[in-house]
Amino acid sequence: MRSGAHDVIVVGSGPNGLAAAIFLARAGLGVRVLEAKETPGGAVRSGELTLPGFVHDLGSSIHPMAVGSPFFRGLGLEQYGLEWVHPAFPLVHPLPDGNAAVMHRSVEATAEGLGRGASVYNRLMGPIVSRWEEIAEEILQPLPHIPRHPVELAHFGIRAMWPAQALIDGCLREEKSRALFAGLAAHSFLPLTAIPSGAFGLVLGMMGHGVGWPFPRGGAQGITSALVECLRDAGGEVECNSPVRSLAELPPARAIMLDVSPRQFLQVAGDNLPPGYRRALARYRPAPGIFKIDYALDGPVPWLDASCHGAGTLHICGTAAEVAASEQAVAGGRIPDRPFVLAAQHTPFDPSRAPAGKQTFWAYCHIPYGSIFDMTSRIEAQIERFAPGFRDRILARHTMGPVQLEEWNPNLAGGDISGGACTPWQMLARPIASATPYRTPLTGVYLCSASTPPGGGVHGMCGFHAARAAFADVFA
Repeated sequence: MRSGAHDVIVVGSGPNGLAAAIFLARAGLGVRVLEAKETPGGAVRSGELTLPGFVHDLGSSIHPMAVGSPFFRGLGLEQYGLEWVHPAFPLVHPLPDGNAAVMHRSVEATAEGLGRGASVYNRLMGPIVSRWEEIAEEILQPLPHIPRHPVELAHFGIRAMWPAQALIDGCLREEKSRALFAGLAAHSFLPLTAIPSGAFGLVLGMMGHGVGWPFPRGGAQGITSALVECLRDAGGEVECNSPVRSLAELPPARAIMLDVSPRQFLQVAGDNLPPGYRRALARYRPAPGIFKIDYALDGPVPWLDASCHGAGTLHICGTAAEVAASEQAVAGGRIPDRPFVLAAQHTPFDPSRAPAGKQTFWAYCHIPYGSIFDMTSRIEAQIERFAPGFRDRILARHTMGPVQLEEWNPNLAGGDISGGACTPWQMLARPIASATPYRTPLTGVYLCSASTPPGGGVHGMCGFHAARAAFADVFA
């Protein structure tokens, strides 16, 4: 590492670390970001994993929260080269009968395709979609907070207080609408009978209608590249190949921002943390893990339902009951026979990601934390149910289970991509119960990762809120 004093040192160049760095650099401070890997981005990176010419997203791939983030939207990232690609449909959920539930950008168009469930879907999603900007601003704040939009938050809260299964059983009677909402709620990594699984379903549905489920042209690295250029434009710098094993290694700085998990913080802080705080971090619960596969394909996925070809994202599992069974199994520490598979197909809308006539395909499923079970055959069996002949299109595949994910990015320990379980308590105490959980007992040291409010997702809001706290404490 180079010597020399800075106002701020940021450890980790994921979207939260970069958001913190940009906020503080734009405030006129000297900011230096240290990244352990050879390229910045954390879990928001792209590269060739399978064959030459096939560009895969190494981590996150579909980014409704990034395009809808209040902080990112104010940065003007398009001027730094970020271009969002919007597929014809944000999401399609194929069903066992050969049909599919299709999420359009329009709530009304989506409802029309849900049969007799149309009016109920309109009543469930319409009011919150019409106020999505205000609601997004509220839910991406630390908890608790004084709402700026109390009426809009109440519209959301009345619905969000219920587990997903209660909303499915109480409101959604047609299988298309039930399956569509079950898949949205399953992003919570919680059983559908648990709170706040319903809130996750509502938020992701709201964002799908409000801003879409887009992805960056050329790969997820486009988000990181734009953030890095934005930081450099503000006078900050990023230094790669700079792992931090101890806080004592860091050069002098008035504030240190850590885009790391609680587990990593315990490691780099050593014995400097008070015992009570160490115990609190040690009690912090991880979310289940994932098993991820990237494919190079010899052509389009042979979907049974033609609407699937127009989707950037697909939820592959079948009925709402099948989704619920998969998530319940994972929560109970079991491997699901028919996993809930989240998939993305970019190449039909972004041909730059593969050679002419070929395609990339990105898919993962939930598994118990730290599991070493190889889910390849079960994931592919699920895809084959809705796209017979899929295996015949595979030119190459690259798999990553929890062990490989953690080796690639220590923030993903055990395969947890959420920064910790999204239980009701850990939504309030993330990672500890505090009005400002970004502060640590060490003077000038702050956490800014997805293990702080408002939690996981590519939105940068954890870094933004942590940076505001640090600025008020140290520099104001």
